[in-house]
Amino acid sequence: MSKLAEFRAAERALQEHLAQLESLKKDAALKKELEFEEKLLALMQSYDKGLRDIIAILDPEPVSAKPGKAARGPQRRQRAVKVYKNPETGEVVETKGGNHKVLKAWKEKYGAEKVEGWLQA
Repeated sequence: MSKLAEFRAAERALQEHLAQLESLKKDAALKKELEFEEKLLALMQSYDKGLRDIIAILDPEPVSAKPGKAARGPQRRQRAVKVYKNPETGEVVETKGGNHKVLKAWKEKYGAEKVEGWLQA
């Protein structure tokens, strides 16, 4: 891109941003938010309080410490441990899922249905 084209593109972008800025300056909701921020900062300064103090006053328990509000959403229930015992070798395998190397080998050798029959109660 030539310097002239780059300059004109930057000039156009600047004009668009200036137009957007002017429309925001006229927005009533923005004016109310700016006024609120100004008054809040003045109030915080008059009482010698910082943002952390305000948060501690309004929400004494952090969100992560509140029960029932997990940061990652609802927890999955824990998988139960399954115990398989090979009747031919006497070998025992404990697993929470079906991705166990020995269990896979058994299913390949003896068949999945037969291996599921080895599940201990």
